[in-house]
Amino acid sequence: MATALVTGTSRGIGKALAERLLAEGWTVEGCSRGVASIAHARYTHRQVDVTDEAAVIAHVAEVSARVGRIDALVNNAGGAAMNAFLLTPGSVAEALMRQNYLGTFLLSREVAKVMVRQRGGRIVNLSTVAVPLALEGEAAYVASKAAVEALTKVMAAELAPHGIRVNAVGPGPVDTALTRTVPKAQLAVLRDRMGLNRELAMSEVLDAIQAFLKPDSAVTGQVTYVGLARGL
Repeated sequence: MATALVTGTSRGIGKALAERLLAEGWTVEGCSRGVASIAHARYTHRQVDVTDEAAVIAHVAEVSARVGRIDALVNNAGGAAMNAFLLTPGSVAEALMRQNYLGTFLLSREVAKVMVRQRGGRIVNLSTVAVPLALEGEAAYVASKAAVEALTKVMAAELAPHGIRVNAVGPGPVDTALTRTVPKAQLAVLRDRMGLNRELAMSEVLDAIQAFLKPDSAVTGQVTYVGLARGL
């Protein structure tokens, strides 16, 4: 039975992915800063701040000792903020870099150590279509996710000899608690820039993530943008 460690499973994409994997027979180790929102015999939840290095090390060590192996890691936990570049506080830029980049770095580093020992695994990092679109009003957010994409490519190169595949998925706006705080007019503008004249379905995002989780997939170092229909 395959085991996936998924971060940010209390809501949104992380919760939807965890529920789909459980339905397909996976064992899921979930974590978030909040309490569990999934009840399932094969689901275990821990409250973990992914920016806390000591907490991440302890969490991965506990999962590895208890479960024995980690077949997949999905780095979904993160944050977003919309601020004009000139009006973005340094504290916001720093927080986003910690939540989106540092959290992904720490989880990946610790889980990759487990995967090296077991000689294989899959890691998927979450990015955003805002990176290739260089979306105005989201400089700090875009920069933090661009860092995730760069990290993905370096990890893929370094970990390939160990049978570990590392890829990233950058979704467009999908209906989550996060996007519900964004004005509808702004979402419409984003979809127009993407060339997408409809709402993006959660299932499309999950399909893209799962394509990289297939044990027979040899693809690594790639970024898939979900919903980006217009060429750049």
